[in-house]
Order: sequence, then C-alpha cells, then structure tokens
Amino acid sequence: MAAALTGISAKLFIALVLTAVPAAGTIALLMLLGPDWSRFAAATCTETRCFCEMPRTGATLLQPSNSLSSFGFVFVGFLMMLLAWSRGWMSALSPLAASALGVAAIITGTGSVLLHATLTLWGQFFDVLGMYLVSGFFLIYALAKWQGIDDRRAMLYYVLICVVLVAILYAVPEVRRWLFAVILLAAIILELGFARPLRPNVRTGYYLAGLVANIVAFTIWNLDQRGQLCSPESLLQGHGVWHLLGAVALWFAFLYYRSERRVT
Repeated sequence: MAAALTGISAKLFIALVLTAVPAAGTIALLMLLGPDWSRFAAATCTETRCFCEMPRTGATLLQPSNSLSSFGFVFVGFLMMLLAWSRGWMSALSPLAASALGVAAIITGTGSVLLHATLTLWGQFFDVLGMYLVSGFFLIYALAKWQGIDDRRAMLYYVLICVVLVAILYAVPEVRRWLFAVILLAAIILELGFARPLRPNVRTGYYLAGLVANIVAFTIWNLDQRGQLCSPESLLQGHGVWHLLGAVALWFAFLYYRSERRVT
C-alpha cells in the first residue's frame, strides 16, 4: 500500500514538472509575440464579451486567471499518459488510446491559454481545436466499443473525424460551440446507451461524476458569460473555475475508461 502511494505521488510530481515545460514554452511564445495583440484579428467573442475577466491592456496575458487555470488540462493529460505507460496497466483502455486522450487534453489546455492570453482569432482556433479533439475522442471511443472496432482502426477514424472538424472550424468558425455540443451529446448517448453495457465491470460512477462536474461547470460558465457571477478585476473567475472543473470531468472520464478490464 505504501509503495503504491509512493508511486502515485511520484507520478503526480512528474506530471507537475512536465506541465511546467509547455507552460514555460507557451508563456515564452506569448512574450515573443505580444503584448500588442491588437495587431492580430480579434476573437469573435470580443463582439459581445469574452467572459467576465477584464483584459489587462498591454499585458502578456490579457486574462491571467482564465489563462493560467487552463493548465489544469495539461496536468491531467500528462498524468493520463504516465499512468497508461506504467507497469501493471491492466485496463482495456490501451496505452495508445489513453495517450490520444492525454494529448487531446494537453492541446485543450494550451489552446485555451492562447485564447485567453491574446483574445485573438488564431487563439480561438486553437482553443476550439482542443475541445473538438476531446469530444471527438469520446465519440469514436464509444462507437468503437459498440461496433467492435479495434484500437488501430479506431485511431484512424479519430484522426479522420478530427481533420473534418478542423476543416469546419476553419471554414465556419461561427458554429464552433453548437458543433461541440452536438458531438459531446452524441458521444454521451452512444456511451451510456450502447457502449457501456459492453464494458465488463466498468465503474459507471466515474462517468456520472464527470457528467455532474460538467453540468456544474457549464452552469458557472453561463453565469460568468452573462455577468451574473462576475467580478471583472478579481483573480478568482467563474470561467477559470469552468476550466478546472472541466479538467476534473476529463479525469473522471479517464478513470471510467481505465476501470474497464481486458477480457482474457
């Protein structure tokens, strides 16, 4: 038991150190490109409001709280991969699939930083890209289980759907939120209605906990967006809480997939 706890603590520390690497690289890139973000095309959210947090004009990170909280996704992504490639991995979730989800989480966090730090159109592109990669994984992984598709083919389908989603994002950025919601809802229906009954001894409670975290996060997102839960100059931001709860929800999804045992 003590050895297991030591192993988990070590992985948490390594994941934290690994998170610091892209964090430092991202901030260095932002320092190189900024802080005059007005020379780039503005994100479409600036036409209404880009959430509650007041942009710090002339700063490298226009929205520091919303930017830094996004690294929660990066931490979770690295932790997924560390666990998946460790000794004693007994899950039906292959290290390859777990790594795909981990990379999607890392891109989600980094893309979110780029949006909130710059409030630019290119930052928005990378922000939504990560959301599509995660929701696309959920959809394909549920479809693969339901239809009995092996991991290699499933990863190929995953790449294909991501290419299509990126093309749509580039061509019609206005539909980004609606498309993300549709993909995510379809993935949840497929998972609970068709894939879950085929997963032996899977711990559904993890999946439900993730859904609860997402519902709470989305409620806070709405309140922040509408200015009902809003203190523009505070470092405690509702949208930042949305990021952290989103990372928690993603972690619960990973635990759910990991709980499925291989059939021997």
